[in-house]
Amino acid sequence: MGIFSRTRDIIAANVSDLLDKAEDPAKMIRLIIMEMEETLIEVRASAARTIADQKEMRRQIAKLEQVQTSWTEKAELALSKGREDLAKAALFEKQKAGDLADQLGNDIRERDDALAASEEDISKLQAKLREARARQNSIVTRLESANQRLRMREIYAGQRADEAFARFEMLERRVDFAEGRAEAAMMGAAPKSLEEEIAELRASDKVDAELAALKERVGKKED
Repeated sequence: MGIFSRTRDIIAANVSDLLDKAEDPAKMIRLIIMEMEETLIEVRASAARTIADQKEMRRQIAKLEQVQTSWTEKAELALSKGREDLAKAALFEKQKAGDLADQLGNDIRERDDALAASEEDISKLQAKLREARARQNSIVTRLESANQRLRMREIYAGQRADEAFARFEMLERRVDFAEGRAEAAMMGAAPKSLEEEIAELRASDKVDAELAALKERVGKKED
């Protein structure tokens, strides 16, 4: 069963009140929009049928006008031949066609009123539909924001946070162990001998001399 029973119910409905009473506002607004869209389609289809009926009636009226003209001509012919009885009968048929045309004209005017009411209903339904869609966007945005806050709270205050910190602590222990191994490897290392230290000095002097020669060559090229 739908939320609304007829077009007037939708037009008179207070969307905010419906959502305030709903246990699931997101689901409720979807149902409201769906029923509004379906009703709008039905009202437009009804208006289209009314317009089609009017067109058919106008065609019938045009034909009846031709019929009236024909019976008038027949009445004139009968009267010219001295057949007043036939002329009277022809005029009677003309009157029946005229009465039927008048009735169709009244039907067209009644449908004009119905079309005007349908146009007003369509305008109001479209306004209600825009309102409902705007509320849907607001509800979806608020729901996404609430879910995001909930996920963040779970990350920082829940089991996932504890697991993350536990992983950090495990990594820190691995770093401590690696540093400990490096420091342990340096323990008990033999000090440099006198010859090794003198060799390092000689190597350093050689590098200094080569650097000085390089500077001198570079200087000459610039001159």
